[in-house]
Amino acid sequence: MEENFVGVQNVIIENRKTLNISSVKDVLNFDDETILLDSTLGKMTIKGENLHIESFNSITGELSATGKIYAVVYMSDAKTKGGFLSRIFK
Repeated sequence: MEENFVGVQNVIIENRKTLNISSVKDVLNFDDETILLDSTLGKMTIKGENLHIESFNSITGELSATGKIYAVVYMSDAKTKGGFLSRIFK
């Protein structure tokens, strides 16, 4: 399946109750407090309360969710080896 995603991603939150996101590749995990997505700009987490995915179209990459939205966070793509101490004692 070829994805029809453009390099632009839109995240629209209306009144902290409705969320529309474009360029979503996959829904990795979800429950009523967290939605974990893989998007063209990396992984992202939506935190909230009573979250519900209204629709997700894997061909167009459009996702719509409702609930009380607290945060939308992009996860870092940078991978570090080891923790803080291992970087100090190289």
